[in-house]
Amino acid sequence: MTLVLGLAGCAKNYVVLLPNDDGTTGKVVVEAREGVTLLEKGREGADIGGRVGKTFEVSDKQIAEDFGEALAASPEKPVSFLLYFKVGTDILTPASEADLPKVLAEIRRRPVPDISVIGHTDTMGDADVNARLSLMRAGSTAEMIGKLDPSVISADRISIESHGEKNLLVPTPDNTDEPRNRRVEITVR
Repeated sequence: MTLVLGLAGCAKNYVVLLPNDDGTTGKVVVEAREGVTLLEKGREGADIGGRVGKTFEVSDKQIAEDFGEALAASPEKPVSFLLYFKVGTDILTPASEADLPKVLAEIRRRPVPDISVIGHTDTMGDADVNARLSLMRAGSTAEMIGKLDPSVISADRISIESHGEKNLLVPTPDNTDEPRNRRVEITVR
């Protein structure tokens, strides 16, 4: 997720585009009556109401000075976990079952955790059956998470959904046994 910061009401009025953790960025259009200025590089800035098309690089130091408080108040980024299943079941593999304490630790770290569990399957068999199986996987995983520490995790904080054999982690043709596609994705916010 690209972060755009704007500073107004001070001596400097500008917008800066910050890169994602992996270095990628989105794009931002700063629009004025005279035209538009496009920001598409990390730490690229443009004055609000300044000359159209004119951009400048903003240093980390300047970003910290101008936006440090806002950045510190930003919510913590979500953390995702992938857990895998035995063929045709909603039973976790032993390695994935061993990862449940990591999920619990992340949930406990957050003051008010929001948890989503999305079930997936490989492309083996019927798509409708796979949709139901992926929902079973999401449901049983949510139940396991809830049982890890009921005092911390309430059921209303866990949402579940099913993607079936859509959104494959590893693209495969139909009727392909791919263990990495038999998964749930747990996101903790």
